[in-house]
Amino acid sequence: MQKTAIITDSTAYLDEEMQKKLMIYTIPLSVNFADATYREGIDLTTDAFYDYLEQEEALPTTSQPAIGEFLTLLEELKEKGFTDIVSIHLSSKISGTLQTAISAGEMVDGITVFGFDSEISCSPQGFYVEAAARLALEGERGSTIIKHLKAMRKQVHAYFMVNDLNHLRRGGRLNGAQAIVGSLLQIKPILHFDEGLIMPFEKVRTEKKALSRILDMLFVDIDKGTVNEVVVIHANRLDGAERLKSAIEEKDSTIKVNISYFGPVIGTHLGAGSLGIGWY
Repeated sequence: MQKTAIITDSTAYLDEEMQKKLMIYTIPLSVNFADATYREGIDLTTDAFYDYLEQEEALPTTSQPAIGEFLTLLEELKEKGFTDIVSIHLSSKISGTLQTAISAGEMVDGITVFGFDSEISCSPQGFYVEAAARLALEGERGSTIIKHLKAMRKQVHAYFMVNDLNHLRRGGRLNGAQAIVGSLLQIKPILHFDEGLIMPFEKVRTEKKALSRILDMLFVDIDKGTVNEVVVIHANRLDGAERLKSAIEEKDSTIKVNISYFGPVIGTHLGAGSLGIGWY
């Protein structure tokens, strides 16, 4: 019998079919508008969120899950016979979700929660979740899975660009001076996660050059033969994502290229129109 369960949060943006197939349990984060709070993926769809974003003058905020949600899930998993829980979450530098999961684990006897900080978010976070879930189905225990995830770190890459740096500035996810200077100079910085924080990777003057630079970095790894999977991520910009997908497939038609999205929680901080590429 499988003894290890995998938990993640909604910011991995995994499709429902994968979650069911690999027995992945997901805890939602929330988006707070002036009139109400919505759990991402449950009370609020991604399309509805971007519609709201266009209509609302004030930017929404986001909030992590309450510890009670983790406690309820952990008790259910314990009842099902799980002894090990691997809980994989978005960067602990931008959310307290991981710490909440670990704290909840300390309150439930009979199980061990192994927390893993993805130091990232969205589909690249999902790379870790999918790998962990497949190992769990093979019967691996939590400690072994954590070792595997740590070994993956140097193999997971993600870069993205946003249309408006002020979303990141207002949410406290980017240095205010960097955002203001970037906006004034109309710079389109390539961003990435550096030790769990969103940081500028390289500054370019146009979106076209930014996306070309990200593709160049991906193509270097493709030429090395080290790329297993690629995901193109968009914030209400499917046409742009499809163009990037086509460019990657023209480079190498044998590589699996998926299209994913920046959902409500991450979209709150990046804004509509953002594009990114992640690979493993």
